[in-house]
Amino acid sequence: MAGRLEGIEILLVDDDRDVLEAMETALQSEGALTRTVSDGNAAVAAVQEAMPDLIVLDMMLPGRSGFLVLEKIKGTEDAPLVIMLTANEGKRHQEYAKSLGVDSYLLKPVPLEKLISTAEKLLDAEEAE
Repeated sequence: MAGRLEGIEILLVDDDRDVLEAMETALQSEGALTRTVSDGNAAVAAVQEAMPDLIVLDMMLPGRSGFLVLEKIKGTEDAPLVIMLTANEGKRHQEYAKSLGVDSYLLKPVPLEKLISTAEKLLDAEEAE
C-alpha cells in the first residue's frame, strides 16, 4: 500500500535531533523521501543542491534563523512549499512568516499526524492548481 506522501522529497530542518528523527520516521512511513539538516545555513545549501517538494522548517536555528532561511528560499523561482514549526505563540512571528511566503505555520509540539496531514493538504492543493 502506497503512503500518502509516496515519492515526495522533503527537507527537514531542526536543531533538535530527537524531533528530526521522529519527523523523519513518520514521514518516511508515508513514503516520503527525506533529507535532514540541523542549521539554517545547511538548509539553504541543501535547497540549492537539490530542490525538495516541501520543507519542514524550525523557526529557531543556529547559523541562520528560520525566517532568514524562509526569505532566501521563497525568493527563488519554483520555491518549494514550506511548513514552519515553532514553539513561539506570538502572532507577530506568524504574520512575519506569512509575509515571507510560508505555506503553513504550526505550533510545537506538533502531533506527527497533523504534520503529515498538513503536508498532504498543501501538496494536494498545489497539484490542483
